[in-house]
Amino acid sequence: MIHPDPTQFGHDPWWLMLAKALGIFVFLLLTVLTAILLERKILGRMQLRLGPNRVGPRGLLQSLADGVKLALKEGLIPAGVDKWIYLAAPIIAVIPAFMAFAVIPMGGEVSVFGHRTALQLTDLPVAVLYILAVTSIGVYGIVLAGWASGSVYPLLGGLRSSAQVVSYEIAMALSFVAVFIYAGTMSTSGIVAAQNDTWFVFLLLPSFLVYVTSMVGETNRAPFDLPEAEGELVGGFHTEYSSLKFAMFMLAEYVNMTTVSALAATLFLGGWHAPWPISIWEGANTGWWPLLWFTAKVWVFLFLFMWLRATLPRMRYDQFMRLGWKILIPVSLGWIMIVAATRVLRDYGYQGWATGLIAAGIVAVLAVLLVGWRTLHARKVRRTPEPPVQAAEPGAFPVPPMPVKEPADA
Repeated sequence: MIHPDPTQFGHDPWWLMLAKALGIFVFLLLTVLTAILLERKILGRMQLRLGPNRVGPRGLLQSLADGVKLALKEGLIPAGVDKWIYLAAPIIAVIPAFMAFAVIPMGGEVSVFGHRTALQLTDLPVAVLYILAVTSIGVYGIVLAGWASGSVYPLLGGLRSSAQVVSYEIAMALSFVAVFIYAGTMSTSGIVAAQNDTWFVFLLLPSFLVYVTSMVGETNRAPFDLPEAEGELVGGFHTEYSSLKFAMFMLAEYVNMTTVSALAATLFLGGWHAPWPISIWEGANTGWWPLLWFTAKVWVFLFLFMWLRATLPRMRYDQFMRLGWKILIPVSLGWIMIVAATRVLRDYGYQGWATGLIAAGIVAVLAVLLVGWRTLHARKVRRTPEPPVQAAEPGAFPVPPMPVKEPADA
């Protein structure tokens, strides 16, 4: 299989590279504004209410009004904060969120004013590892925000977020290994090219399920939104933030949601390739059409985020960490061994054995996930022996049994 050469990127004219970078920035901003509005409307419909319906026609300008409101609010800096780190934390959180999208392929080659260029800013031989590295930096903004606020609750929210990201990034990275084995490359454009015939969601279903679970935990979204648990930690790590600084944290959250959704579409759903039966049309994967298919796949995962928020209750922290360390990571390691063995069998011509092995592996992994999920939600009821109830004398007022006092030491 011939993969695109990542070294072909970076040779466009400077104005074209600048235009593509600006296009990615505008795409993410519009996606965030639309996602906030649609999330409020979808949650409203799922909860039998209307949602935003006042600002603009049918409430379509609500996100814009919220952005203007946050920009015009007074930016307060509480007393006792570490000022420079307090101000730098939102910037550290939001910049890596935009940087990760630089290696996401959004389409094939198109013609822009006579220049042939790919709908991708750049690519690297280790592009997926670059995304992991950049998104890992974003958690420093959350931790520093909690520490610099000079308050107990933001600090606790920041520590929870750091433990959460470390736990679920391991499972997320392990889910990528099976994709690397099958695609033979870590380049994002090469992974999309490897799915020209069959999407990896069908070949590597357990990896896909592990990734989808990990991406929800990675972005601190419900039911894994423990760093921002309003009932326990007030507002989490951004309790002491307001105005544009708070808006930057919200922007980083939704951009990260878009990034992990785009990465899921790239690694498992064929990237910008058209879905069946649209792919039967010869021109489906040419021109600007792939940008439409890619955007639709991203919105499928964004809708999944919103659906989970409206459906599932927040997990306990011990359940959440147990899911990551005791279920997702062991399942990912076992699945990697199965995929590696399957790849070797196919390379040596044992196609039937390889197909049977991967089918058995999928069944085994799904069975383990089911058993783990049931075990995770099983209620452990401790039964303590009740003291015998003494019969009350006729006419006497009933009193509960008194505890037996141990004799005092002499």
